Formats: sequence, C-alpha cells, structure tokens
Amino acid sequence: MSDNLTVTLPTDLEIQMVRVFDAPRELVFEAHSKPEHIKHWWGRGNPLDCEMDFRPGGKWRFVEHTPDGEQYAFRGEYRDIKAPERIVWTFEFEGMPGHVCVETLELTEEGGKTTVTSLTRFDSKEDRDGMAASGMAEGAKASYDALAEYLKKLA
Repeated sequence: MSDNLTVTLPTDLEIQMVRVFDAPRELVFEAHSKPEHIKHWWGRGNPLDCEMDFRPGGKWRFVEHTPDGEQYAFRGEYRDIKAPERIVWTFEFEGMPGHVCVETLELTEEGGKTTVTSLTRFDSKEDRDGMAASGMAEGAKASYDALAEYLKKLA
C-alpha cells in the first residue's frame, strides 16, 4: 500500500480512510495525542488553535485558520484511548451543530511503517453523504500529507 489516502464507504453510515505513514506507531500516536503536535498538521497544515484534554471523557476543540481568513471550528469528546493503538472520539463541525459522528482511529505497525485506519460512523446516511460531499477526503488528505512531513521532523 502506498502513502496515499484510501477512502471507502463500507456501509450506509460509515466512511473509512486508510493511510500508511513511514514512522513507528508510538510516534504516530503521539502526533495524534498532544496539542503541540496536532497544531502542526491537523488543519491541513494551516494555523490551528488546539485545546485538548486527552483522556476518556475529556473534551477537545480545534479552530483552523485558513489563508483566506476563514475560521473552521470542530469539537468533540474522547470516548476511549488505548495507547498506542486506538483513539475513539466524537467529532462535530461547529458550523453544522448537532451532527455528531464517532471516529475510531486504529494504528497498526509493520516493518516500521504505521497504518492509520479511521472509521467514522454517522447517525444517518444523509449525514454520511453530506460529510463525504463536503470535501472531507481532500481535507483529510492534506492533513495527512502535513502529518507525513511533520513526522519526518520528529523522527
């Protein structure tokens, strides 16, 4: 598998994204679990305000600042964390309140490379289709490209 992002719709309520990173799992997990790392890659590499209480039941909120002056805020709650292999959190775009999905990140390592599998489950097919049509895949690809570059600096 290459480092490109693979996006699939396994069910009417789910979006799955898979990406391989040339870094050990512990490092990829750390890049997902600390605000000083997340702010370098999560918002497509754009400036990011990042508040995180990284524990089950803890809240998070990220505000991306785009080059055109727009701001996009996202928030949620951590539901389950099993370092360095799984993070489960809720995800809500504040521009569309009330549409909360649950994302499960699974990290597996083989030969020094880490595969991140993200499975996002929505409450309805309409919410899933709306997210799929929102440019989510392009945004995720840009963020993961920024993560791949950032991981090189951490290694």
